[in-house]
Amino acid sequence: MSAPVLSISRVSKRFGPLLANDAISLEVGPGEILGLLGENGAGKTTLMNILFGHYVADEGEIRVNGKVLPPGEPRAALEAGIGMVHQHFTLADNLTVLDNIILGTEPLWRWRSDHGEARARIRQLSEDFGLAVHPDAVVSTLSVGERQRVEILKALYRQARILILDEPTAVLAPQEATALFATLKRFVARGLSIIFISHKLGEIMDACHRVAILRSGKLVAQKDIADVTRAELAELMVGRLVPQPKAVAQEPGVPLLGLAHVSVRRGAASLRDVMLQVRAGEIVGIAGVSGNGQSLLADVVGGLLPPETGTVQVNGAPLSAISPRLMVECGVARIPEDRHAEGLIGDMSITENVVSEAYRSRFSSHGFIDWSAAAAFARTIIDDYGVKCPGPQARVRLLSGGNMQKLILGRVMNANPCVVLANQPTRGLDVGAVAYVHEQLLKARSNGAGVLLISEDLDELLALADQIAVIYQGQVSPLMARPMVDIGRLGLMMAGQGFIHGEQDHAA
Repeated sequence: MSAPVLSISRVSKRFGPLLANDAISLEVGPGEILGLLGENGAGKTTLMNILFGHYVADEGEIRVNGKVLPPGEPRAALEAGIGMVHQHFTLADNLTVLDNIILGTEPLWRWRSDHGEARARIRQLSEDFGLAVHPDAVVSTLSVGERQRVEILKALYRQARILILDEPTAVLAPQEATALFATLKRFVARGLSIIFISHKLGEIMDACHRVAILRSGKLVAQKDIADVTRAELAELMVGRLVPQPKAVAQEPGVPLLGLAHVSVRRGAASLRDVMLQVRAGEIVGIAGVSGNGQSLLADVVGGLLPPETGTVQVNGAPLSAISPRLMVECGVARIPEDRHAEGLIGDMSITENVVSEAYRSRFSSHGFIDWSAAAAFARTIIDDYGVKCPGPQARVRLLSGGNMQKLILGRVMNANPCVVLANQPTRGLDVGAVAYVHEQLLKARSNGAGVLLISEDLDELLALADQIAVIYQGQVSPLMARPMVDIGRLGLMMAGQGFIHGEQDHAA
């Protein structure tokens, strides 16, 4: 067996009383794809940040090609050939894609950057990996998914020999993900090693040679992919069997949300003549590759972006003007795409966050907030939704992604909404947290709410949605009943093949 290119030896890291990594030892061989699995908060990101030099381990050491990697030095990691695509993006919003990618790769004494050569390399990488993004686009104008593509390209541009990928396919259509896996396998055939972090067990099974599972900061198992099943991986991740919620057939009710001929533009992105309807007791799924207008659609439904033409209806009543407050008052609750930037305020407490959308109507009197009632409400959400935290006054930034999402769910569901806008509600969550979110969405459906589920996870849409539409370049296809579609058909439509734009027929 070839000598490992990467050796992690008994690495431990504490944050106060929390033991985030507990004597973890791992090896990655040349030309190997190692899958790294674990619940949110299991220690995966901490371990990778130690590897990349962002954190310094309390104990243990890391060797690359037999040489000890200096701790706490990202430049040393880069020079050793380690590339990392972070879970939370590290991009400069005011710079272009090209500038972000080449930043730090050219000597300071060069008078001018060679943008022509860099642009050509980026375009080639984009084509090779199916990661479409314009080199001259300003990052602040990009969607979350497009920013993740830039992070992947940034690592590949630096010719990394050990590549750490954190949820790399979350923004890709199935055909693009397949192409990415094929490209990664061509790279590993030439000796590139990859640590592949994903919560999609199917991806781990398809892409990786081996898998390592972390739980509560400890390495609990290492398995050859050929010797393990998806169910076994799920149980190893959470330490118990994970039942998958299932949608029970039910008759939908009256229309609760309607978009009629809605068009809007923001920068280069647009929605064009969108026709869409969500009925009571129904989950309508929106499939599409990131950057095709999903963010605009969510902002219109959430009241953040008034349509330029067309009308929005809630509970059968057309709205003459929309705003976030009006949509909340009309019973439209939202689970935003980015829980860190849009869903919660990290430096505010759990209590402040959970009452943020209802403090005027439920927790204030004569201009003063009843903080004891607010704290009691926060405790109820913590208990009912199983949020792991020190208490209602804890800062939200201290929570894992899964617990942040549970907090948002608690705030949304306790408002008894008539419409739930769920935009990428399980992005970056582990299998246990995903099952919990699905359970809550199905509960809202059974209680008579209409759910608009925008997701790039086709398995999620096919498991939950009653009807599915595809969004492509700002246009929304007619709704299709779930039994009438499969991943192959949706994937082709997401890529623009066989895409038909037209009005939906809800008479059936």
